[in-house]
Parts: sequence; structure tokens; C-alpha cells
Amino acid sequence: MFLYLILLFTIIPATELFIFIKLGESLGILNTLVLIIGTGVLGAYIARMEGFRVVQNIQTELNGGRMPTEHMIDGVMIFIGGILLLTPGLLTDITGFFLLIPLTRTLLKIWIRKKFKGSLNSGSHIIEVESISSENDASDNSL
Repeated sequence: MFLYLILLFTIIPATELFIFIKLGESLGILNTLVLIIGTGVLGAYIARMEGFRVVQNIQTELNGGRMPTEHMIDGVMIFIGGILLLTPGLLTDITGFFLLIPLTRTLLKIWIRKKFKGSLNSGSHIIEVESISSENDASDNSL
């Protein structure tokens, strides 16, 4: 986990900075700034539209008496995608757009499910639940 945090807070920002420097050298500073602002505006627009669509789908599912699990997962992915688009950087923008587009979001959900099922089937992830009871809990169980 510590290695992931190092990656998140050092290597990714350094890579983003390197990409911006190279973009600035090849496109020019003004074009690079337009690209940064443009991806932010476009991403905010797409996030807003997708967010409204997901909220509407959640309401439809709830009105039909169904649990909107898939749409709630979509909502979380859209939220994360929007946050990534607010973070300056080309790699985070690409990842953010990937999470906002319905087709790529669906493909990512399928991939995550396969990875999750594979890890559960292989037994590589064991979840232990420990119960801590007090005297009050023990007396409630004896009734």
C-alpha cells in the first residue's frame, strides 16, 4: 500500500509535469494552456451530463422497486472521473475521460468484476471479521 501512495504522490505528478514541459516545448505555452483549460471545461460538461443521466436512471430503478446498484457504481466512477479531470495533467485527464464515457466505463466494470471474481476464486484475498462483544451484547443474546 505504501508503494501505491509513493506512486500516487510522487511519480504521477512528476510524470505529468514532464509531459507538460514537453507539450509546452512542442505546442507552445499558450496552446498548452488552452489544452489544459479545454479538457477541464469539456470534462466538466461531460461529467455533468453523465451525472444527470445516472441520477435519472437511479430514480427510474428506485421507482420500479429495483436496487440501482449498477447505476450507483456508474455514479461513483463519474465522480472519480470528474475529480481526475480537475487535477491538472494529461494522464489524469485521459483516465478521467475514460471513466466518463459509458462504453469505456462499462468495459472497466467488466474487467474489475473479472479481477474480483478471480481473486475470490483463487482464495488470495481472505476477509476476516472479528466480533467484539460487551457484557450488554451477551445479555441481549440470552433473551
